[in-house]
Amino acid sequence: MEKKKEISMAVIRRLPKYQRYLYELMRHDIDRISSKELSEKIGFTASQIRQDLNNFGDFGQQGYGYNVKDLLGKINSILGLDHEYNIVIIGAGNIGQAVANYTKFDRLGFKLSAIFDVNPKLVGIKIRDVKIKDIDELDDYLKNNKVDLGVICVPKSNAQSVCDILVANGVEGIWNFAPIDLETGGKVIIENVHLSESLLTLTYLLNCQKNNTD
Repeated sequence: MEKKKEISMAVIRRLPKYQRYLYELMRHDIDRISSKELSEKIGFTASQIRQDLNNFGDFGQQGYGYNVKDLLGKINSILGLDHEYNIVIIGAGNIGQAVANYTKFDRLGFKLSAIFDVNPKLVGIKIRDVKIKDIDELDDYLKNNKVDLGVICVPKSNAQSVCDILVANGVEGIWNFAPIDLETGGKVIIENVHLSESLLTLTYLLNCQKNNTD
């Protein structure tokens, strides 16, 4: 049996950007594009684009470039966007509400089925027709409904206990906005979104730029 090729995380993290730009090209009725033209739009070199895509197959034609619709479809499939995901959000504060209001979720195939919060003042309120439920209902909801992805938007002190409930109920992936690295025993895939780390990366780059111009 042929060993499956291991793709680096650097390549994987570039795929959503390809997906986004190709979707915009298709929306503007652009049928084909060369790696050079795509590089000018996306900011990666043409060589980098070809290398990245070659990890998944031979998608382009010499002298023609890439068929935008076909390439978008293949990248959607690679990213797992060829089927729907049921998601729940735990934590209906500022970040939770911002995530719940992200309208592109529907287009990408993410169906928000429930939102949970500990604050009684928020329970019963609807966000995009999804009613906020009491956090005490989370365990029963997960037992009675198929949920693929859990989005954690609670304070750091509560994040691990919420994570444990999700893992115990068979949730396969967690999108974590709490400023803590969660433990799942390797049973669940976690994508951590640490806003402060992104901001500190920005300040580092700003200072590098400033030092280079002084």
